[in-house]
Amino acid sequence: MQRFLVLLAIPCLFFVSCRKYLNVIPDDVATIDYAFRQRSTAEQYLFTCYSYMPKHGDVLSNPAFLAGDEMWFYYPYAVRGFTLDMSSHEIARGNQSVTAPLVSYWDGTNGARSLFAGIRDCNIFLENINSVPGMEQYEKDQWAAEAVFLKAYYHYWLLRLYGPIPIVDKNLPINATQDQVQVERQTVDSCFNYVVHTLDGAIMNLPDQIQDAATQAGRITKTIAKAVKAEVLVTAASPLFNGNTSYTSFKSKSGVPFFNAAIDPQKWVKAMNACREAIELATSQGYRLNHFNPALAVNLPVDLQVEMDVRTAVTDNFNPEVIWANTNSLASLIQSMAQPRINATNAANVSPWSISSVPLNIVNTFYSKNGVPVNQDKTLDFITRGAQTRVATSADMYHIQPNYTSAAINFDREPRFYADLGFDGSILFGNGNQTLTALNHLEARQGQYAGWSGDPSHYNITGYWPVKLVNYLNTFPTTTTYSSTSYAWPVMRLADLYLMYAETINEVSGPVPDAFRWIDSVRARAGIPSVQDAWTNYANNPGAFASQAGLRQIIHQEREIEFAFEGQRFWDLRRWKEADKTWQEPIQGWNIGQSDIAAYYQMTTLYNRTFQLRDYFWPIAESDLLVNKNLVQNPGW
Repeated sequence: MQRFLVLLAIPCLFFVSCRKYLNVIPDDVATIDYAFRQRSTAEQYLFTCYSYMPKHGDVLSNPAFLAGDEMWFYYPYAVRGFTLDMSSHEIARGNQSVTAPLVSYWDGTNGARSLFAGIRDCNIFLENINSVPGMEQYEKDQWAAEAVFLKAYYHYWLLRLYGPIPIVDKNLPINATQDQVQVERQTVDSCFNYVVHTLDGAIMNLPDQIQDAATQAGRITKTIAKAVKAEVLVTAASPLFNGNTSYTSFKSKSGVPFFNAAIDPQKWVKAMNACREAIELATSQGYRLNHFNPALAVNLPVDLQVEMDVRTAVTDNFNPEVIWANTNSLASLIQSMAQPRINATNAANVSPWSISSVPLNIVNTFYSKNGVPVNQDKTLDFITRGAQTRVATSADMYHIQPNYTSAAINFDREPRFYADLGFDGSILFGNGNQTLTALNHLEARQGQYAGWSGDPSHYNITGYWPVKLVNYLNTFPTTTTYSSTSYAWPVMRLADLYLMYAETINEVSGPVPDAFRWIDSVRARAGIPSVQDAWTNYANNPGAFASQAGLRQIIHQEREIEFAFEGQRFWDLRRWKEADKTWQEPIQGWNIGQSDIAAYYQMTTLYNRTFQLRDYFWPIAESDLLVNKNLVQNPGW
């Protein structure tokens, strides 16, 4: 059985907060000297560098889940006596703060670790790795390349959250002056250039693939680094960072503008080339779009096969589509939160928390069965469906329980809708039943086994669960227990590169055939027609794909659907500079406290959220500004 390399940090001997001056001065020289006396302790120090990696699959600490709009929780937060750190969700509710910033990867407070401390440890490792005795030079070079990648990635993560940041390429000497330690934020272009240059330095000495999956799973490879480089360049080319005129007055203490207000088309060209190179390398290493092919006792019908192709692209460990899986972030809690109770036997089972709730605006993002937006499908009148209901027939048997009444908007949807979402009446393959007999289905109205039972700590508040995140092998061994099959969180899938490549091609050349090639590959796996066929035959605006702006909108929605609940939408809406429009919409769901069908299917507003220009970049703590006179606060804070 394959085991993960769980990257454990050396205990607190090496952990130093970066609260003051970013702590770029090493003050634990004796400990550092000990760490590099032999190979084993040097490797532990490398794992310390890895340990700062954001936990991409942690629904609580990764702001991409709860600081956006893909998931919503009951408020106030309580789960059977557990105290949850919901700092990310507090950001979505408008409670970010300059006095005590939430999920502060800058300082390492309120739900996050300081990435400046991680950068510091990477620099220490790089300064000392060549002094380790008994190691071959190629191995030292590879380990150093891993640390260089980590340093670049931590800068990139900070850059996306805070905009311009200080670049910490090297630690300062112990005798550094006060002026030296009071570092300044650099321009956005300088930060991106540094990250890309640093990644290029790492790529030279990284292996294409790990050599021993049993012991090295999770270690950085050249394929991962090139994929991340592509994402970095796509982000740099996007409107938030490329020609953003909203921050023309945002300048350093010396008057240097942090943002260039002029759009640079060459940024898209660089991003396009990086995406192509990453795809070529990934393909040469055997990566491909995932298809579900287990040893089941039955042959799945096409509908279920496509749904499982989609689900297992995320939940099947190290499937051939996953380029980068974070083995230090195993998907366990996130599954419990997304898992609905599946039958009456488990009506009182609170082992799965079952609290992750998908708002209706996300539900409406998924296409119709014809592969076009529901408000543009000329053959299916979704606009008037609203709170209407419909009774499922045998034709719906692999999507919705026959003879069950569900919302009309739940019918005639694309396969990813049924793969990703659980809802009142929906079929859920697996969870202890891998046959086609008596498939599990959800009953989610008040008093039913998946619905509200009066316990505020274990129920879904919108009527939709993100079941895409639930491994089909998970079971309910007893009426009081839940067993989940964890998987390493898929940070980067090949489909991501495909859609980024399509996006960059369109931005450089418009709707040329090559742009459609990559988006249509993802759509084909999802069981829907090509863009041109779908819009030509089913959309009320059939020529939308023929313009750059039209195809841009199509690609954006394709990304939102394909990577729903994977933590991508949060970053995409920000880099596209669309969050200030999208995140003004109210959070809505069904009236889940009702047992009557008509009463249940009434849209209910759960929260009226706002998103201002200042929210694109998080605040720096006021205390840091007092300590470092060269730092300037982000606009609006």
